Amino acid sequence: MSPIIIGVIGFAILFFLILVAKIPIGFGMIVVGFLGTVYLTSADAAIGFLGHQVFATAANYDMAMVAMFILMGELAFNIGMGEKAFASILKWCGRMPGSLAMASIGASAAFAAVCGSSPATAATIGSMALPEMKKYGYDDSLATGCIAAGGTLGILIPPSLGFILFGLLTEQSIAKLYLAGILPGILLTALFMITCSIVARTKPAKFAPPKVSMREKIVSLGGLLEILILFAIVIGGLGFGLFTPTAAGAVGVFGALVISLIKRTFTWDKLIRAFIKSTQTTALIITIFIGAMIFNYFLAASTLTFEMGKIVAGLPVPPILTIAAILVMWLILGCIMDATGMIVLTVPVVYPIVVALGYSPIWFAVLGVLMIEAGLISPPVGMNVYIIGGIAKDVPLGTIFRGIVPFMVAICVCVVIIMAFPRIALFLPGAM
Repeated sequence: MSPIIIGVIGFAILFFLILVAKIPIGFGMIVVGFLGTVYLTSADAAIGFLGHQVFATAANYDMAMVAMFILMGELAFNIGMGEKAFASILKWCGRMPGSLAMASIGASAAFAAVCGSSPATAATIGSMALPEMKKYGYDDSLATGCIAAGGTLGILIPPSLGFILFGLLTEQSIAKLYLAGILPGILLTALFMITCSIVARTKPAKFAPPKVSMREKIVSLGGLLEILILFAIVIGGLGFGLFTPTAAGAVGVFGALVISLIKRTFTWDKLIRAFIKSTQTTALIITIFIGAMIFNYFLAASTLTFEMGKIVAGLPVPPILTIAAILVMWLILGCIMDATGMIVLTVPVVYPIVVALGYSPIWFAVLGVLMIEAGLISPPVGMNVYIIGGIAKDVPLGTIFRGIVPFMVAICVCVVIIMAFPRIALFLPGAM
């Protein structure tokens, strides 16, 4: 068989192992990549590359950046930054239709600015907002759907783990990727809020929150102050070149600890929980990265990615349709795979195609993260939906999935807008 056929067979076996045999994606990629390399080259070459890659990935300095930003998010989660953001934004949403749902979206966006994890964002805001919406008679589908969707902002608004993975896989500037996510994050937050208002008019709540004076609104902004300070230090320092992305993560961890000490929310128990969770998550990502590097070496040996790039680049269709096809593929994959696995598996394959078509990798990364967001709330794997289901145990998963449909539409609208106006994503990186 030709190397290209072997590459196709390798992909088929990998999907079988992940989706049918339920083998973790990192180990699946290691097995398929190793055996494929043995077949295409030799056992000595495969063993040598496997041994080198395990050490090289685990000892890679960039992995410290992943660990630092994950730890910063876990600290922000454990010291309660999301609770204050929700209380503050709720006062500004006032008595508008869907004000609680809109406040949940706003709080999710604020918390995402210090936490790069979508599940953590959904869990943090959901634990506060769901009881309030139930108290005021909100429809279950709107209440759960808006929080599941709002949680996806954690992977778009920097600091974002999704952009870190894109940067490591494509060797793009993570600082520029972070800046590229700011304006699209604001745009999607606004679209989510508009969606909440529209849906709330069709499913009105029984009661409205009490009136709040302007003085109370201004005072409430103090609940956002610590998030704004931490975001400004980390992202501002990156944008102005004051420190590297890895150093930015460490500065963020230090800043979160200082804020927790000043606000007297620090406890050793919270610190230990943050360390344990961040260590587990980092270990998972490192395993997936090891698998990705080995599997990508196998794909390079099979020449499959190069041939695909040449074929796609030569298709007699407008290049933008090719980009749209890739995004649709990601939307479908998001229904059956987790976000991290989908990024490391597909980005090395589609990235050469995007470059061959002449598009900006930074712009494409933003579109990719938006599609990954959609996957986080798509059935049957939608991670955020299951997290909200664990909080709202009395709400069927089917109700939650129905509630996210309008927000899926909002994500698609955001994708179309950014495809039509790339400057939304490229303005801030270009001005850096």
